[in-house]
Amino acid sequence: MTLKHQDIWRAIDLLAESHGLSASGLAKLAGLDPTSFNPSKRSTTDGRARWPSTETLSKIFQVTGEDFDRLPEYLRGDVTHRAINNNDIGPRARMGALHKIPLLGCAQAGQAGFFDDAGFPVGQGWEMIEFPKMQDSSIYALEVSGESMEPLYRDGDILIVSPHADNLRRGDRVVVKTRKGEVMAKQLNRLTQSQVTLKSLNTEFDDIVMPREQLQWVARILWVSQ
Repeated sequence: MTLKHQDIWRAIDLLAESHGLSASGLAKLAGLDPTSFNPSKRSTTDGRARWPSTETLSKIFQVTGEDFDRLPEYLRGDVTHRAINNNDIGPRARMGALHKIPLLGCAQAGQAGFFDDAGFPVGQGWEMIEFPKMQDSSIYALEVSGESMEPLYRDGDILIVSPHADNLRRGDRVVVKTRKGEVMAKQLNRLTQSQVTLKSLNTEFDDIVMPREQLQWVARILWVSQ
């Protein structure tokens, strides 16, 4: 299957439509600039085709609760009528389909008692925020504090993370907590049974190589509100 520029943008339009959203509504739901999917943004000023990134595609499939494996169906236009006629799909992605998830500051996350060894929130006293409901019921939010995660994540940004780390891949952006209590946002370069290699998002900080036993947990970053 040859991927064409017009097909990928049609797929985005169909995904939005099948969930009762406009293209700008889908962009906003995914934490993107509301104009990201406007027709004027689909090519450069000199007429060159502009393609959405794989990270962008991943985000819009996640917030709509869709399996990314369905992308080829959207590219072919095979889902239009089935999705629109399914009353169970549209409300999932509307901003009204929200539920509460825990929110904690990264500094607090480094303290003992807030997570189990698998990275799942435990205990009481969490602040709660509303977020579109997703299939992963274990997601939670971390608020960035300080400058150590710049330029990608800035002070006050909200990271939505999943503690399900069994299928992590190289290049994934993750939040890790060490046995010493340090909480960091990094890019995963390598994860083996014995060692983990983490690439720093801020060039002023060195990359990290450490024994895996020094990690308390690793959580994938699914989405960021900036």
